[in-house]
Amino acid sequence: MKLQFAMDTLTTEAALELAAAAAPHVDILELGTPLIKSAGLSAVTAIKAAHPDKIVFADLKTMDAGELEADIAFTAGADLVTVLGTAGDSTIVGAIKAAKKHGKGIVVDLIGVANKSERAQQVVALGAEFVEMHAGLDEQAEEGFTFSTLLDDGKASGVPFSVAGGINASTIASVQQSGAQVAVAGGAIYGAPDVGAAAAELRAAIV
Repeated sequence: MKLQFAMDTLTTEAALELAAAAAPHVDILELGTPLIKSAGLSAVTAIKAAHPDKIVFADLKTMDAGELEADIAFTAGADLVTVLGTAGDSTIVGAIKAAKKHGKGIVVDLIGVANKSERAQQVVALGAEFVEMHAGLDEQAEEGFTFSTLLDDGKASGVPFSVAGGINASTIASVQQSGAQVAVAGGAIYGAPDVGAAAAELRAAIV
C-alpha cells in the first residue's frame, strides 16, 4: 500500500517545506484543492521539480471541462489529477482522454457520492486509474460520521481504491486490511510538530 501526503496549505513555499520533510517516507505528494486555488498550478510544477521521483497528485476536484482542466494540470507536471464522481460521465471521459495523451492517470474522488461502491465500478469501467473513498473535513465533523463506512465502501466496490478522511497512526492498519491501494494522510502529518517523524510513523505502520 502506498502512502499519500495531502498538503492542504496555502502557499507554494509552505508546500515545498512540508514536502521536503515528508518525502523520504511517502510515495505520493498531493497538492490539496485549497493550495491549488490559492497558489495556482505553478505549485504543481514546483513540487514536481523538487521531487521528480515522487508521484505528484493534483487535487483539482474537476466538475466540468474535464479534458481541458486535466490537460493543463498534466502539462504543469501532475501525474494524477482528480475529477469528482458527481461529475457527468462525459467530464470524466474527457479527463481520461487528456490522461492518455500525457501517459498519466485520473483518480475519481467520490466525496459527496451517495452510493460510492456503485459509482466506483462505473468510473473505473470508464478508465479511471482508481477511486478515492473520501470523507471531507466537513463530513468528518458531522455527527454520526464513522471512518469504517469508507473502508466498507471500498471493499464492496471490488475496484482499486484509496482512502482519505481522518487517517492517522491508529487507523492506517485498518486501511491496509481493507485492501486499499493508497492511504491518504493530511492533518496527521502536516499538523504534527515534526512532519518528518509523523510521516515516518505512518510509513512504519504499513506492513
